Amino acid sequence: MQSHSMSGESTKPYILKKCIALLLSCGSSIYKFKQVHAFSIRRGVPLSSPEMGKYLIFTLVSLSGPMGYAQNIFNQIQFPNIFTWNTMVRGYAETENPYPAIEIHNKMCINSVAPDTHTYPFVLKAIAKVIDTREGEKVHCIAIRNGYESLVFVQNSLVHFYGAIGQPENAHKVFEEMSDKNLVAWNSVINGYILNSRPNETLTLFRKMVSEGVRPDGFTLVSLLTASAELGALALGRRAHVYMLKVGLDKNLHAANALLDLYAKCGNVKEAEQVFNELEEDSVVSWTSLIVGLAVNGFGEKALELFKEMERKGFVPTEITFVGVLYACSHCGLVDKGFDYFERMQKLFGIKPKIEHYGCMVDLLGRAGLVEKAYKYIKDMPLQPNAVIWRTLLGACSIHGHLALAEMTRNHLKLLEPKHSGDYVLLSNLYAAERRWSDVHQLRRTMLKEGVKKVPGHSLVELGNHVHEFVMGDRSHPKTEAIYAMLAEMTRLLRLEGYVPHTSNVLADIEEEEKETALTYHSEKIAIAFMLISTPPGSPIRIVKNLRVCADCHLAIKLISKVFDREIIVRDRSRFHHFTNGSCSCKDYW
Repeated sequence: MQSHSMSGESTKPYILKKCIALLLSCGSSIYKFKQVHAFSIRRGVPLSSPEMGKYLIFTLVSLSGPMGYAQNIFNQIQFPNIFTWNTMVRGYAETENPYPAIEIHNKMCINSVAPDTHTYPFVLKAIAKVIDTREGEKVHCIAIRNGYESLVFVQNSLVHFYGAIGQPENAHKVFEEMSDKNLVAWNSVINGYILNSRPNETLTLFRKMVSEGVRPDGFTLVSLLTASAELGALALGRRAHVYMLKVGLDKNLHAANALLDLYAKCGNVKEAEQVFNELEEDSVVSWTSLIVGLAVNGFGEKALELFKEMERKGFVPTEITFVGVLYACSHCGLVDKGFDYFERMQKLFGIKPKIEHYGCMVDLLGRAGLVEKAYKYIKDMPLQPNAVIWRTLLGACSIHGHLALAEMTRNHLKLLEPKHSGDYVLLSNLYAAERRWSDVHQLRRTMLKEGVKKVPGHSLVELGNHVHEFVMGDRSHPKTEAIYAMLAEMTRLLRLEGYVPHTSNVLADIEEEEKETALTYHSEKIAIAFMLISTPPGSPIRIVKNLRVCADCHLAIKLISKVFDREIIVRDRSRFHHFTNGSCSCKDYW
């Protein structure tokens, strides 16, 4: 009889153990979790129990369950242990709204709950997501005060945090102080420079990593390929490709997509297509990368055909895919098709247009010379146009010579980004073309008064495992004498082909001869001269330029490609130009 009349209190440890065992066997089922939770309540297991609460929250967070549900359980626990606090911080850190993770960490500090090695990685991940510099620095100070700064997990998280908030130098400083630089640390510091558009530093660190015997993984390769793509370092990217094949990382979808992007951004569309065709498993990202790659390289029709094939294969396009599709229409002058796809995107796929999509439409009209329609389109937009939208129109006005509309557009930009140097340059180009030198000089005076500095143009070329950078009139290269001799020869041969310098946009009221001399020394021409004397006849030349190629350089490079029988691929700020035999892939829609 006695065995059947045990008190409720004496049965609770057994029920508690049973509930915990059931929780651990939930697998990936949130439905099973709720059943176990209900069972524990019916059997009288108190939620205030730190042990039961710990396992409930741990299981729920592991299942990516609703954090509101976890918070309700957490609020009932009388004395949660550090594991439970950390689990709550981790759960919120992995959501789209990580702010509560920071609040919970602050509550921990108020309640004098001592953090452990797992607290900092979770809270710093949340802070990095919301880019809260002050909060991150505060946590860094707390970690130092508590003696955790030298622990590898904490250091790795700090490296990631500083890189994510735009302070790669601080990330590097923490990294250099680490006694145990593991692969995670290397990847974090390398990725920090990539996130902040510092590809040269990325490549320097990668070389140091390899020299120290650290074997790269898929994450490292993604960073390396991204840096190579930004610099146009095709040879380095190809070596990364060989390494991927050697160790089997070509099967890593993220690395393969980065490789595809590299080839596309280096203007090598055939190799991009080859990587795409060899993917064992593809994704919408893969399709989108190739669609955009084809579009910016001037193969708009091919990009749209690929989009149709993507639909036939059952892939559902995303809003980013449609940015690529509209980009394809824009860069090939397919105005009607662009508007058809814009409408389809909304009606067939239910995608609400974002500012990027409207930007593509403005660009589509502007490139086609329909600048007044583009202006009306902006005025009728349901979204507030940003500076990029107005700048797109200003660029179109500059190309097509619409001065009055350009001045009106510039007034809008003054309100949004009054110190953007590119806006001054575009308007100066128009004034110079109209020979309105007093207006050019007035703009220059305004720039000086407002402290606006013109972004200097530079051109990058890759040769012999190095990326060479040239600026206008550059004489810093060891081969300067030979480069300028080739520039003179280029000018002589181009004139024999009927080349007349396009001087209308040279921003100075000077003699024509001086303008022609200034144009001769543009960075892309110096880069081409360097490659002509440094590479075998007939080999392609690839250039990455940080600004838009000017009209004179565009004209000159077309003729250079014919005279020297070279394919010249130029990636400027706007698009790709494939120059072959005196013509360009952009069909002058640049």
